[in-house]
Amino acid sequence: MNNSESHDFKIQMLGKPTFPSPDVPRSFTPENKRLLYDHFLYDTDDPSSDKNIYGSVELAGPREILYFDPRKTNAAIVTCGGLCPGINNVIRAVVMGLHFRYGVRSIKGIRYGFQGLIPKYGHEIINLTPEKVKDIHTLGGTILSSSRGSQDIGEIVDNLCRMNIDIFFCVGGDGTMKAAKRITEEINKRGRKISVIGIPKTIDNDLNLIDKSFGFDTAISMVVNAIQCAHVEAKGAPTGIGLVKIMGRESGYIALNAVLAQNDVNFVLIPEVPFDLEGERGLLDVLKKRLHTRKHAVILIAEGAGQDLCAYDDPYQTDASGNRKLHDIGIYLKTKIEEYFKKTKEEINLKYIDPSYTIRSVPANASDSIYCELLGQLAVHAGMAGKTGMVVGLYNGEYVHLPIEAVMFRRKVDIRGNLWMRVLEATGQPVSMRNE
Repeated sequence: MNNSESHDFKIQMLGKPTFPSPDVPRSFTPENKRLLYDHFLYDTDDPSSDKNIYGSVELAGPREILYFDPRKTNAAIVTCGGLCPGINNVIRAVVMGLHFRYGVRSIKGIRYGFQGLIPKYGHEIINLTPEKVKDIHTLGGTILSSSRGSQDIGEIVDNLCRMNIDIFFCVGGDGTMKAAKRITEEINKRGRKISVIGIPKTIDNDLNLIDKSFGFDTAISMVVNAIQCAHVEAKGAPTGIGLVKIMGRESGYIALNAVLAQNDVNFVLIPEVPFDLEGERGLLDVLKKRLHTRKHAVILIAEGAGQDLCAYDDPYQTDASGNRKLHDIGIYLKTKIEEYFKKTKEEINLKYIDPSYTIRSVPANASDSIYCELLGQLAVHAGMAGKTGMVVGLYNGEYVHLPIEAVMFRRKVDIRGNLWMRVLEATGQPVSMRNE
C-alpha cells in the first residue's frame, strides 16, 4: 500500500468491552461517531488518475465501556528513534491518564527503545508513577532514552508476555510504527490479548494522513531564531551570507513553515525540489545576482536537499534505522559557495549555522505541550477500550484513530501546491534553479 491508495480504516479490537469506565463526570465518545473521510488524493505519476476515496474514520476519545479491568491492567511505554520536543510530555500524559483517570498502578518504562525488551542488552525497566513523571515536561529529550535499529520481534513479544503487559504504548516515527505493526501481527498470531497503541513522532511532520506531528511547532520556533541570527550576521558584514541547515530528511515542511513565519530567507532548498549549483539558472549565479543588488542573502537548506549533487563512495549506505545516510549538504554547500566566489575574486562573509540537534533536544513549547498532553490522554483511552494496531493523531482537524499501516509512509511537499507557491512569493526566489 502507498499513500495514493485507499485505506481500510477499521480499527482492531481485542474483544468485546465489558467493564464500565470509572464513574466520574465525563462526556464519552460513542463508537459509532465517526469522521467522514473525503480526501482528495493526487497521483503524481499519472495526473489523469485523480480519484476520490470515501469512507469514515473513528473518532478518538474516552469510551463508556472498557475492555481492560483497570485494577488488573499492566501497561508499558517505549520511546524510539531520534529525539524530538515533547516526548516527555507524552510520557507524562500517558502515566497521569492511566493512574488518575483509570486507577492503573502498574506502568513500566522501557529504556533505550526496543532494545529495552531484548534481554541481551540488559537495560533496566523502570516503574513509572505520577511522582516520577510530574516534572519531566520541563525537560528536553526522553527520560526513557531511545535507540535506533530493528530488533527481533519474537523476543519483544516474548518479553511483553513475560511481563504480563496488557497495553503497549509506542512513541516513534515511521520506523517505529512499522515495528509496532509487526509486533501487533505477532501478538495476534499467538492469540494474545495485548493492545498496541502508537503515538506518532516525527519532527519533520511528514507522516501520512497526520495533520501535525508533535514537536513540529517547537521546531519551527527554534528555526525562526536561527534564521533571525543568520539574517543579522548577513546584514552585519559586506556581502554577507547566512547559511542555515535544518532537519528535513525527505520533506521540507519545517523549512517552508519557518520561512513563512520569519520572512528573512531569500533561498529555501528542500528535498522535493532539485536544484543546480552551476549555470545561468543555478543557485550560485542566482545568489551572486542577489548579492550584487541587495548586498546580503539568507539561505535555508533542509538536510535532505541537494543530495544528488554530492558524490558517494557507497550511495546505498544506511543508518541503524535503515535510512539512507545523507551527505552533509550544509558543509558541502558552504564549501561550494566559498570556492565559487574565490574564483570570481569577490569577497563574501559567510556564516554557517546548524542548530539541528539543539532543536531536537529542547523542551516543548506551550503549543506542543498542550498537543502532547492530549495525544497521550487519547492513547490511554484507546488502549483501555481494547483497541490495537492503531495510532492516535490529528486528521483534518479532528483527533482520530488510524490503523498503523495507514500512517507508515512519508508524505512530501506538493511542489504544485499552495504551500510551496506561498514560499516562493515570500522569498522571491526563482520557481526553478535548474538549467533545463
